[in-house]
Amino acid sequence: MHSHSLAPWQHEHAFLGKKHHEHERRTWAVVALATAMMIAEIVGGLLFGSMALVADGLHMSTHVAALSIAAIAYSLARTHLSNERFSFGTGKLGELAAFASAIILAMVALLIGYESVTRLIGPVAIRFGEAIPIAALGLGVNLISAWLLHDRDHHHAHEEEYSIGREQVRARHMDHNFRAAYVLVLADALTSLLAISALVAGLYLGWVWLDPAVGLVGTAVIAAWAWTLIKSSGAVLLDTVPSRKCAELIRQRLEVGDDRVADLHLWRLGPGHLGMMAVVVSENPRSPDHYKARLSGIDGLSHVNIEVHACHTS
Repeated sequence: MHSHSLAPWQHEHAFLGKKHHEHERRTWAVVALATAMMIAEIVGGLLFGSMALVADGLHMSTHVAALSIAAIAYSLARTHLSNERFSFGTGKLGELAAFASAIILAMVALLIGYESVTRLIGPVAIRFGEAIPIAALGLGVNLISAWLLHDRDHHHAHEEEYSIGREQVRARHMDHNFRAAYVLVLADALTSLLAISALVAGLYLGWVWLDPAVGLVGTAVIAAWAWTLIKSSGAVLLDTVPSRKCAELIRQRLEVGDDRVADLHLWRLGPGHLGMMAVVVSENPRSPDHYKARLSGIDGLSHVNIEVHACHTS
């Protein structure tokens, strides 16, 4: 029986983002703000007999549900951080929530598109006096929410390829769950802004058709955002290689002299954390720690496992 402590060879699987607690706090704040807005609109609509207020309140409830998914994912990832049932930690709970939020966002886009087409075919009377203040109030709430959820990393969401440079490190730390919540409120702010523009034009110019027309524009933009989120979060859930350049750099670091990489796996464990497994074959094999030392300086490698085999020439 081995009597020595195994502590030097053990480590935690805490692969949460550096801003996890901050993002969790901000997301819950937006959930509270959206919930208060939803209740105020529904109750106010019932008290004052405004179906427009009730309808907007019910619409807000879908955003409360989607934002709650993001907030709950943060809480679950934190509380189950040491749960051994999660082999590589809970860092991917945020990706799962982001994927779910993206699906909800796509459904909202389809609903807006369907309603817009219906109103283009059969125009309905619009009560501009009630609709414009409601849209303005909704825009204000969503702008505040977007400010709470704003993160500079959002501006680099399009960077799929990255190595070790400054911009690439920033992309690697992307929190897709937080970005999904941000895109959700940003999409709602966009629809509110488009609605206000169309309603003002309809009120003063009589362009009633503009209201459903801008709805179709909003549908296209929101659908594009949803598709981007589905691709980015789905790629992480499927353990795709986060960066071919980074994988190539790892291969170059390991293949020195007669050392060759027979198998290499690189995947994302959570925001700012990468997992790596490699099989090295060599005529003069060294210890796994020797090969791990070659990878020093590569940002984000949080879980490295290297298997070494001797290759004897006949």
